[in-house]
Amino acid sequence: MHPEDTLLGALRGRLLEALRHGTPLQLRGAGTKDFYGERLEGEVFALAAHRGVLAYAPEELVITARCGTPLSELEATLREGGQFLPFEPPRFGGDPTVGGIVASGLAGPRRPYVGAVRDFVLGARLMNARGESLRFGGQVMKNVAGFDVARLLCGSLGVLGIITEVSLKVLPRPAREETRQFEWPATVAVQTFNSWAAEGIPLSAAAWSAGCARVRLSGAHAAVQAAALRLGGEPLAAQHGEAWWTAVRELTLPGLTGPVLWRVSVPPIAPVQAGSVLIDWGGALRWHADDADGNLRAQAQAADGHAQAWRGVAAGRRLHPLPVATRALHQRLKARFDPDGVFNRGRLIADL
Repeated sequence: MHPEDTLLGALRGRLLEALRHGTPLQLRGAGTKDFYGERLEGEVFALAAHRGVLAYAPEELVITARCGTPLSELEATLREGGQFLPFEPPRFGGDPTVGGIVASGLAGPRRPYVGAVRDFVLGARLMNARGESLRFGGQVMKNVAGFDVARLLCGSLGVLGIITEVSLKVLPRPAREETRQFEWPATVAVQTFNSWAAEGIPLSAAAWSAGCARVRLSGAHAAVQAAALRLGGEPLAAQHGEAWWTAVRELTLPGLTGPVLWRVSVPPIAPVQAGSVLIDWGGALRWHADDADGNLRAQAQAADGHAQAWRGVAAGRRLHPLPVATRALHQRLKARFDPDGVFNRGRLIADL
């Protein structure tokens, strides 16, 4: 028997055994995002052992790995080819797995300039609640027809099934990166970020915190040098710039580590609300250390966005409530992929 068939067979056997006993399952890779979502329910179904890079084609900009493959292993393989994951998945103090990266759909500061996790998922294999292994998409960029289920899995938090394998598009590492900083209030920073984003400047990150705005430039040496001269500001030493963007991605900047934290997603041109401790994604992602008056969700909704309680709020009230039509769509998808509600009950929606 092929080794891959043996590994999938072992997963299927564990799954079917749980089904026979009517046991709901809590899917877990490295557990780095156990805090994320509404609640954790069910018996832990560990996936970290289902690991390994299956294929890497640097010339095709594609890597394929099993769900339990640690991010460190994936990045080491890509480093040998001079490539990387452009969406900068956060680690949150651990070594997340490929399956968890896709299931959470979380991305770092580069996201508005290169795309979200879903934009780099070319294909995936999913084991459903009947133990069937379903393949969606493929390993090339022009291989999607019909409903794009592989990308649907991004941000699904495991409620549809076990993501056993993923093929990801990767990119070459930029030839040069440089961070420039400016002493600006938040409103000026957001206005300027939006202006620069429309001017073809090679931005790969733009964020503000504690009265200081920083932008990262990435690309060819000449393009980065020309942009840096044009923008001005103070250059940040490479190691300090890298450390700061890591702190932005991992939410370890001062003001972000307290007991309560809110993640507010709005259009980048939305007015800046008082109380932001970090503004990322060129103005589109704003972090608040508290919501004393309980008004952040209303403000975000009025700006055509949403607010999520990242930390410090009881289960059942963390994720932004979905519109009725969107909620109904989620329920129909869950019913099709997992009709008995086996996988990650209540994680994405309280009654899902």
